[in-house]
Amino acid sequence: MSTGSTAATIREAGHTVTDVASVTGVAEMLDGRVKTLHPSIHGGLLADLRLEDHERQLSELGISPFELVVVNLYPFVETVASGATGDDVVEQIDIGGPAMVRAAAKNHANVAIVVSPESYSSIIDAVAAGGTTLSQRRELAARAFAHTSSYDTAVAAWFAEGTLNDGGELPEHLTIKAERISTLRYGENAHQRGAIYTRLGGHGIAQAVQLQGKEMSYNNYVDADAALRAAFDMVLPAVAIVKHANPCGIATTAPNALDPIASAHLRAHECDPVSAYGGVIATNGTVTLKMAENLKDIFTEVIVAPSFEPAALEVFKAKKNLRLLQLPDDWRQEEMDVRLVSGGLLLQDSDRFPDDIDSVANKWELVTGERPNDEDMSDLIFAWKACRAVKSNAIVLAKGKATVGIGMGQVNRVDSCRLAVERAGERAAGSVAASDAFFPFADGPQVLLDAGIATIIQPGGSVRDDEVIAAAKAAGVTMFFTGERHFFH
Repeated sequence: MSTGSTAATIREAGHTVTDVASVTGVAEMLDGRVKTLHPSIHGGLLADLRLEDHERQLSELGISPFELVVVNLYPFVETVASGATGDDVVEQIDIGGPAMVRAAAKNHANVAIVVSPESYSSIIDAVAAGGTTLSQRRELAARAFAHTSSYDTAVAAWFAEGTLNDGGELPEHLTIKAERISTLRYGENAHQRGAIYTRLGGHGIAQAVQLQGKEMSYNNYVDADAALRAAFDMVLPAVAIVKHANPCGIATTAPNALDPIASAHLRAHECDPVSAYGGVIATNGTVTLKMAENLKDIFTEVIVAPSFEPAALEVFKAKKNLRLLQLPDDWRQEEMDVRLVSGGLLLQDSDRFPDDIDSVANKWELVTGERPNDEDMSDLIFAWKACRAVKSNAIVLAKGKATVGIGMGQVNRVDSCRLAVERAGERAAGSVAASDAFFPFADGPQVLLDAGIATIIQPGGSVRDDEVIAAAKAAGVTMFFTGERHFFH
C-alpha cells in the first residue's frame, strides 16, 4: 500500500500496489497535505495483535494490520540547506510521515518500521528468512524515534532561527541534535576522549571532506575553525595561519599578484614564520599549484579551503601526513554562537562584520589627526577585521593589508601592545594598529606610538579616553573610535 508518487514508482517497477486512497475512501486532498491521516491507516499501524479485542475491532471495521512500514520523510533539512525560505520550506514539513513512523515504532511488538535506505538490505534478508524478530523491530523503533526527534529538532531550529533573524527574543527552550561522525584518537590532551559530531543542517568545518592526510585531531578541528573565521572575514583573496586557536599571520593578496592566494599565503607567513611552523592554514579561495609549491618546505598540519587545484593535490601527495580539508559548497559563518559552560550553555549572535563595512567605516569617529587616504583606510579596515579573529586582549599591527605583528591573549592590553611591537620589529614603523577593545590608560597606546605606529583604531569608551587622545595628538598620530568592540575569548 502506498501514497501517490511512490505508488506510481512501484507500478513502473512492475509490482502490484494498492493506493492509500482506495483504502481510506478519501482522495489525497489539500495539495497532498492529507493522505494517510485516517483510522483505516493508523488502526492498522497501532493494533496490538497480541490482544484479541484489537483483532476483533479490526475485523469489525474491515481494517488490515500492517507488518512492515517504510517511510522517507519529506526532505526538510535538504530544502533548508539549499537556501530555500518561507513557504518553500514550510511545505517540506512532513506531518503524516512522522505520525506513521511514531505509530509503527510504538507498536514494534507487531510492526517493523524502516526510516532509512541503510536498513533496506537487512530488512530484505529478514523478510526472506520469514520475518523480522522482536529484537530487530525494537532496534528499528529506536532508530525511528531518534529520526523523528532529529527531524522535529531541525524544524524547531528553523523556526527559532527565523525568529532570531527577525530580531526576536532568544528561544526559551533550545535543543541541539548532533550525530557522531568520527571518534578521534583523543581530545585536547592524550588522556581525554574525543569525538566530532555533525549538527543537523550544519554547514561548517564538521561537514568538510578530508582529501588526504592523517586522522584529524581535536586540536586540528579547533584551529581549522579559527583559521576560517579569520580568512573568510576578508573580501580579497586571503590566507590565515593559526596556531593554538590564535592567528600568527593574516594577509590578503599583494596588488597585481599573478597568483593571489599564493601571494596571500607568503605574506601571512612572513608575519611570524617561527609560529607558523606546524600551523593550520585556511584560505577563502582555491589552493593553487604555486601555493602548494611554496609550502613544500614548511611543516603544516592542516590546510582547509573551498577547493584545491588538481596540480596542487599532486604536490601535496608527497606530504602524506598533511591533512587537506575541502569545505562544503554551502559553507558559511554561523548566525549564532553556542558555548558550553558547566551545567548549561551560552547562546549569542555571532560577531560578524556587515557586508558594507566600507560605508560603516565612513561613520567611524576621527578623534585626532587627519583622515587617511583610501589606501591607508583599507589597511585600517583590514586591521579591524583581523583583530576580531585574535584572542583578547588583542592588538594587530598591519601594513599593506597584511599583519606584521600580533599581540594576543594577554591579561592586560599593555603586554599585548608590547608583544605585537616586538614581533613586528622594524615593520611596526608606519603600520596601523587595531585594538579589539578600548585602552583603559594611555600606556598601551604609548608603546605603539613609540614604535612609530601611523594610525590607531579602537572602540573608545574609556573614562580616560581624553588621556589616550591627548597622547595620540601629541605624537601626531591619527586615531579612530569605532564605538564597537570585538572581544574573542
